[in-house]
Amino acid sequence: MTTSATPTHCPYCALQCGMNLTPVPGGGVEVSERVDFPVNRGALCGKGRTAPVLLSSRLRLTSPLVRNAGVLEPASWDEALARITEGLSRTRTEHGPDACGVFGGGGLTNEKAYALGKFARVVLGTSQIDYNGRFCMSSAAAAGIRAFGLDRGLPFPLEDIPRTGCVILVGSNLAETMPPALRYLTELKANGGTLIVIDPRRTRTAEQADLHLAPRPGTDLALALGLLHLVVAEGRTDEAYIRERTSGWEEARAAAMAHWPEYVERITGVSVPRLREAVRLFCAPKDAMVLTARGPEQQSKGTDTVGAWINLCLATGRSGRPLSGYGCLTGQGNGQGGREHGQKADQLPGYRKLTDPAARRHVAEVWGVDPDSLPGPGRSAYELLDAMGTEIRSLLLMGSNPVVSAPRAAHIEQRLKSLDFLAVADVVLSETAALADVVLPVTQWAEETGTTTNLEGRVLLRRRAVTPPDGVRSDLHVLHELAARLGVEKGFPTDPEEVFEELRRASAGGPADYSGITYRRLAEGDGVFWPCPAPGGAGGSEGSEGDSPVRDRSVQGRPLTDRTAEDRPAEECTGDRVHPGTPRLFLDRFATEDGRARFVAVSHRAAAEEPDDEYPVLLTTGRVVAQYQSGAQTRRVDELNAAAPGPFVEMHPRLAERLGAADGDPVAVVSRRGRAVAPARITPTIRPDTVFMPFHWPGEGRANNLTNPALDPTSRMPEFKTCAVRVETVT
Repeated sequence: MTTSATPTHCPYCALQCGMNLTPVPGGGVEVSERVDFPVNRGALCGKGRTAPVLLSSRLRLTSPLVRNAGVLEPASWDEALARITEGLSRTRTEHGPDACGVFGGGGLTNEKAYALGKFARVVLGTSQIDYNGRFCMSSAAAAGIRAFGLDRGLPFPLEDIPRTGCVILVGSNLAETMPPALRYLTELKANGGTLIVIDPRRTRTAEQADLHLAPRPGTDLALALGLLHLVVAEGRTDEAYIRERTSGWEEARAAAMAHWPEYVERITGVSVPRLREAVRLFCAPKDAMVLTARGPEQQSKGTDTVGAWINLCLATGRSGRPLSGYGCLTGQGNGQGGREHGQKADQLPGYRKLTDPAARRHVAEVWGVDPDSLPGPGRSAYELLDAMGTEIRSLLLMGSNPVVSAPRAAHIEQRLKSLDFLAVADVVLSETAALADVVLPVTQWAEETGTTTNLEGRVLLRRRAVTPPDGVRSDLHVLHELAARLGVEKGFPTDPEEVFEELRRASAGGPADYSGITYRRLAEGDGVFWPCPAPGGAGGSEGSEGDSPVRDRSVQGRPLTDRTAEDRPAEECTGDRVHPGTPRLFLDRFATEDGRARFVAVSHRAAAEEPDDEYPVLLTTGRVVAQYQSGAQTRRVDELNAAAPGPFVEMHPRLAERLGAADGDPVAVVSRRGRAVAPARITPTIRPDTVFMPFHWPGEGRANNLTNPALDPTSRMPEFKTCAVRVETVT
């Protein structure tokens, strides 16, 4: 353990706020501001400030656990690893490699996500790997690839937001989910810009807005189409931009014109005058942005919904211009990097497609295996979990808690219980780990070194600041030991920098090219934005042109240039000169074959489940400021629990009056999938036809008992954000 301050990053959300950690004499760690880091400039929310509490041995796992006679008991590492080896081997022998599943997490470092994907495909030979990030950003990722040829949450740094003229924020409550980022919106307003917030609740973020639109949950697609209709009808399109930089406009325009304002008002509940005001505010300034989060994305039509907001940006000439464009506010700590390097069902490192022969050849060469030995794409996250106990017989799970976080959670809990074998590696005994046959205690953020990629596409170095407790090992150690016991003795190092060096080679020439990024560069600065090719452009890779629209792997001619990097054009960074990284994408051309952004014609369709006489109310779910995701970690911190001790059902006074419920009374929310009970929280800041529940808690208040696993046909995102329920008083 060091005795001086270690600069590092918060373990929670995708901001990856900078902080300093200093050991305290007698034990413990002190968090202090890191004002020089540009993303948060020293600001931390309560979760980040209290993150070191979980380093305490009394709050976390410090010994492997194995199940004997139905009870989890402490065991040695050797016994635990032997049990996992036996369980996975037996499944492969009796049912084949695809009966082994692997489930990862958006909080794993890039090195862990990369090694986990390699382990699944090389050691187990299974196609059945996905991760919980599928539940977070997958619809925005799919829409971005469809429109721009590339997915990076924000194609510009956060520092651009206060300098634009207008921001439409769709389905995000930054004030609670990413509190340090709220300053970018307050600075926007201080600079004379305008803020439009779209949310069925008047949240703390919506209170900052110049205009708040509160559509009915599940109607964001119609809302975006209605705004685009008005842009066209009022002559506010940028025809020169559309002609020179896009394709597909005629079809997209025709689809939008079928969504006239009065029709959209009937669908969304947003009045025509407010629709017109939104268009006026968005189109008035030279520069403007649309930022989406889970609201429009976690829907069975999430890809089309995000696509409609992208169409609005393209029609008004915003994307690919300075201080303008579309961006996704990625949620999980490494939600961006976690979806780039191989733990998704259909991907190889560098954001390559698993179905692309050239990508398979390149990665197989780095891994030293036959390309034909790599399995094809597997099931998406919910489909993988739903297949447990039937098609999937054994599961290795790292960094996720689907018992709380998955839709139709009670069903998924039963599927987990039906497995022949379940192994979980985690920091704490989560609700999912409590069901396992073997539980491995692993290191956490401050006890290990590794890289993450924040919502801007900024690759960062988290540094080890403290020594983990005896009995705790890293996830990389787990994969190294399991690989060796399963017959692959090389290729799974435990040193994170060694893993990153291989990741660099595997990503070289791919859409998410990290080949020009090194630990040394990251340690010396504030991170590097990908793509960042190695000097010479290809990073030593050959034969990888087929896996991405990025044809020219030299810096010159790349479709993803950044005119502002180090105040010089990217074209100057050729030959052996170090590439500066790419803070701003698409300024010259998009990452498509022809360099043009693609409009996609989309039309409104209803949610998978609409209210009826039996289930007349809409449920939407989300987060609160003091808890994070499934709450497995934050629910163990006293200060955070004091601020947010349990679930609740937020409802409008008119709905409460019809039910005869008073504030604090227990109420039951019932859907076709299950039931949840929590105290009523009565407020006029939510629509009368909607109730809201946070999803951080297990037990009878588990909100995901209710949610609908209806999947987006492209992204395979479940419909967390809207389903039909009834609300009942509880005696």
